[in-house]
Amino acid sequence: MAKFLNRWLWRFLLLSFSAGLLYLLWILLHIVYWNTHIPHASAFMQSRLENLRQHHPDATLRHQWIAYEHISLHLKRAIIASEDSQFMKHNGFDFQSIQSALEKNIKKGEWAAGGSTISQQLAKNLFLSERKTVWRKFEETLITIMLENMMSKRRILEIYLNMIEWGRDVFGAEAAALHYFGVSASVLTARQAAFLASIVTNPRYYDRNRNTQKLLKIINIILSRMHISQIP
Repeated sequence: MAKFLNRWLWRFLLLSFSAGLLYLLWILLHIVYWNTHIPHASAFMQSRLENLRQHHPDATLRHQWIAYEHISLHLKRAIIASEDSQFMKHNGFDFQSIQSALEKNIKKGEWAAGGSTISQQLAKNLFLSERKTVWRKFEETLITIMLENMMSKRRILEIYLNMIEWGRDVFGAEAAALHYFGVSASVLTARQAAFLASIVTNPRYYDRNRNTQKLLKIINIILSRMHISQIP
């Protein structure tokens, strides 16, 4: 009986390992493909669309790809200043920010700050669910390593700017610029760019609350830091 159980246990472990490798290969092939092709949707976008369609069956997302060279320099600088000031220097993980976020969380007694880099956020948006688990963090780490090794910083930032959420059904820089200001992302001013960067952390809330004192303070902080942002 023991030999029988051991045999099936090893088979189960082998199958699980093989399934894990196939899953990672599937992710790797997507990353290679997206290095030269446009990703039209992400796991996060699909999740948001499913949620919207529970209440509005005909709901769609506003999303329009815009090439990196056509995105305002102001927006690139604002996003780096707001989300990941060490983007050009790290290899996917900013351990100083992670430590700082951990200390803040311990002090507050809750998970308030994350310390995730742009590469980590892109890994989550492209492939992962919204559930926060240890396994999901492990997946995020592996995918981040793949992204950093298979893509240039320019491509990572280009996809990030085109795929992140900027409102209730608004995704990507072009749709965001049109939604909030009625202009293309190519002509955003410094202050408009700072506003878009300031709402990334909670876009659906700030879509409804665009003039809070807290938001105005964040915009001014981003504006003061944009001139030192290093972009690819």
